[in-house]
Formats: sequence, C-alpha cells, structure tokens
Amino acid sequence: MSLKYNTIHQMDCLTGLQQIDSESVDVIVTSPPYNIGKPYRSYHDIRPRTEYLDWMENVAVACKTVLKKNGSFFLNMGGKPTDLWIALDLANRFRNHFILQNTIHWIKSIAIQKDDVGNYKAITDDIAVGHYQPVNSIRYLSNCHEYIFHFTITGDVAIDSLAVGVKYQDKTNIGRWKKAKKDLRGRGNTWFIPYATIQNARVHPTVFPEKLPEMCIKLHGVKKNMLVLDPFMGTGSTALACQRLGVNFIGFEIDASYVDIGNKELLKQKEKPDRD
Repeated sequence: MSLKYNTIHQMDCLTGLQQIDSESVDVIVTSPPYNIGKPYRSYHDIRPRTEYLDWMENVAVACKTVLKKNGSFFLNMGGKPTDLWIALDLANRFRNHFILQNTIHWIKSIAIQKDDVGNYKAITDDIAVGHYQPVNSIRYLSNCHEYIFHFTITGDVAIDSLAVGVKYQDKTNIGRWKKAKKDLRGRGNTWFIPYATIQNARVHPTVFPEKLPEMCIKLHGVKKNMLVLDPFMGTGSTALACQRLGVNFIGFEIDASYVDIGNKELLKQKEKPDRD
C-alpha cells in the first residue's frame, strides 16, 4: 500500500481505492452522498438516478476488493420524504456484490409516551429526545431515522453485540438466562444516536455523529492493528472515532476545506488531556 494510514487523503475514492491492497481492510464505515440535493462544496448532489446508482455500484465493487473476507461494510443511507426509495435502491445495487447481514435503524429523534413504557421509575412523564429536520407538509412525516446497512461478503461474520450493549432495566434478568451473566444485553437493530446540539450551522450538510461509526466498529469487534476505511470521509467523523478507539484508519474526501476541518479536529482530539 502506498497510501499513509491515519490520514484523510484529498482524492476521489475510486482513485484512492485502487491504491489499497486487496483484502487489507477490516471495516468500512461510510455515508455517501444521498443524491437528494444537499449543498456540498465540491460535489453536485443531483445526478440522473441511474448514473448515481452506477457510480455507487462501482464504489461497492472497489470496496469489496479491499475488504477482508471476514470484514464488515456499514453503509449509512437516508433520503427525504419525497424520495423514500433512494436508500433501498442503493442497497439493492450492493446486493449484487454483498450479503445484507443486518439492517440497523439509526434513530435520530423519538417520542415516547409514559403510558407506553410500563413501570420504569426513571421515566416519569412523556419524553421527546433528539433532533430532526421538520417537514412542513400535509402529505409527509418528518424523517427521524436513517438506515445503516451491514454488508458482508460471506453473510456469516461474527459480531460483538455486547460491545454496543445496554444495561437491563429489569435486573432480575441477570443470571436468569445462560447468556445474562452480567448487567448487559444486546441493543438490537435500533440505535438512538442524537446529533449534538449546536448554536451555528454545520459546515458540512450531512455530517453524522462520531458515535455512529464508533458503534459500528465496536459491533464488528475492535482488534489490534485493524484498519478502518471511509471512502467518503467528509469532515472526519469516522477518523475521529477510530482515533478515539485506537485503531488505524484511512479515508478519502474530494473537498480540501472538509479535509482541513477533519485534520484540525483530529489534532484537537489528540491534544485533549482527558482523551480515553
């Protein structure tokens, strides 16, 4: 491999993927452009549907070449109320090259009524948590979730579900079942990951929370000397997650300003005295 590890490379991902050794990547985590008109600085997010899907299928083929046989590819895709098929259309193209091992629903916002949760002492009233972009429409609902498609080459890749587990609400479950030996159970395929509250507009229109790639990597299983790839790195969410977990990463991004932001955030995180 001629490309440097732990670096966000300013280049097109198809060019970069050709420079990565075959079967050298453990995990791919990425969120590509959704082709729904987001205002990126160096990319036009409205292309003819077939052209967009053809391009992304080429990315899928190139990614399959560099992914290890027991690797995981986590593809985050969303859409918009007027185009709910885009994520599924893209997943169907990936179906030509990968097996869909899990579908995870990234919940960005959720409302829960007290009457629906049962006897949980910590919940004393109705709650509504998270952030979403409201839709002013008489036809459509606001979109409060996105997909994370977990693709693998073989369909039988072992995962570490307890690495992203949660505590039991009912502590009597601990010890009741053979697998319930400690206060931790599997989270399942619905992940509530909110955006951090911010005061100013985000510099990147579709940045995902760092916790999302962090959870994907943990689910696959953190291993010594593993390599994580993000073909559409943006401002560096996946890189920041990898740095925090202590695993190697490599990423591609065509926009120089996004690369600069990502590198500055990596340096800032590295210099934090309280870094895990």
